[in-house]
Amino acid sequence: EVQLVESGGGLVQPGGSLKLSCVTSGFTFENAAIGWFRQAPGKEREPVACIFSDDLNTYYDNSVKGRFTISSDSAENTVYLQMNSLKTEDTADYYCAAEVGTTKSCIAYAYWGLGTQVNVSS
Repeated sequence: EVQLVESGGGLVQPGGSLKLSCVTSGFTFENAAIGWFRQAPGKEREPVACIFSDDLNTYYDNSVKGRFTISSDSAENTVYLQMNSLKTEDTADYYCAAEVGTTKSCIAYAYWGLGTQVNVSS
């Protein structure tokens, strides 16, 4: 059974940092694409960043480039999202998702976690 469990969300002031973690199980970590997606109130879910485990290439949405960093630890089957210089518009529920195989897409993934809330507010 595929499982993805997010943690690390919380309340942070603008300009602050948070690090999200996604612990995965139930699939071959080195043969998957894993991404972070977010959904703000009243908005559609959007991709934030993805990492492709076969070659460790990454994708970032333009809105987070230079501020967020996605990384992975294959020994721990865990993907991280380091978020720096947070803005109020980063406030959303953040979800970890995985797609088994060699996809280079950061759009539609088959497996999803339950999400962790990030609130950027002064």
